[in-house]
Amino acid sequence: MKGVILLNLGSPDSTQVSDVRRYLGEFLMDERVLDAPKVIRWLLVNCLILPKRPKESAEAYASIWTEKGSPLILTSKAQQAALQDHLSIPVGLGMRYGNPSTLSALQELIDQRVNDLFIVPMYPHYAMSSYETAVVHLMKSIRKLAPNMKTTLMPPFYKDEGYIQALVESAKPMLESKKYDKLIFSFHGIPQRHLVKGDPSHEHCMKTHDCCNTCHPAHATCYRHQCAMTVEKFITKMDLPKEKYMITFQSRLGREPWLHPYTDQTLEALPDQGIKNVKVICPAFTADCLETLEEIAVEGEEIFKNAGGESYEQIPCLNTHPSFIKFLAKSVESWHDGAYQTAQATEPAYVAI
Repeated sequence: MKGVILLNLGSPDSTQVSDVRRYLGEFLMDERVLDAPKVIRWLLVNCLILPKRPKESAEAYASIWTEKGSPLILTSKAQQAALQDHLSIPVGLGMRYGNPSTLSALQELIDQRVNDLFIVPMYPHYAMSSYETAVVHLMKSIRKLAPNMKTTLMPPFYKDEGYIQALVESAKPMLESKKYDKLIFSFHGIPQRHLVKGDPSHEHCMKTHDCCNTCHPAHATCYRHQCAMTVEKFITKMDLPKEKYMITFQSRLGREPWLHPYTDQTLEALPDQGIKNVKVICPAFTADCLETLEEIAVEGEEIFKNAGGESYEQIPCLNTHPSFIKFLAKSVESWHDGAYQTAQATEPAYVAI
């Protein structure tokens, strides 16, 4: 029996501080998120972050929470249901942190006698702290519950025609509805050192001039290159001139250098440059969540308008857009046709693209 599992980040069970603290603790203790030695990571999380951050985060979550719960979880379940409508095999949904857990989603598929699994990380771009950790976590669960299960991993789809087309179709109505000065592509940020760490050669990323545009095997796991490729393909389809768009990175944590320019600082600076009308799109997220609904749609607008901006709009994520669901369904069909390599869960827990 074949089956599909969708993987995403996750969300607290509620906006209660205790639930947010539990969620943040699980998230931040992940060695692929905070990749410091375990003892240092424990001290950072438990002594510096968790004493204050959960209350602040709980307030942020409360501002976007719906009567039915977390927007990310509700949208993810809607994506699962929409994809299921296109398929005759079971579709599961697992979160890296929180509920529904990856382990419970896997068990549900096993209960339906699935022994040949297509893994779909809902991250278009490869990053150690998103795509990689979700896949490694699932593979550990498979070795625990069903070590003989055959698995096939969908690679990052940052430049796939179907994904780019879905982005264009979902964004086009908002881009054509009102004139704007600049379209901002805001991607989730990662520490700069993660690029170097993810470079198998350790000699290209952040070391070679114009490394993202210089062909190299490191691009298979280079988040910044893949973000740039998504933008390049998007603006080509939309026929946008260079002066009409820019790339920024959001959601940084701590004081070390992250990928830049930073979204918040950019939004604050643009009005002084005469750019008073902007639209923001977040291609790294396939479902609207705290980072898009609160950080970009609310905080971003406040920063921009307080600096003198006039018009600001956040373009919704792909969510359940028909073109995106169609792309996912076609990816499953490609798997049926043998387009992706398979592997056994008994292999070591690493991700090779």
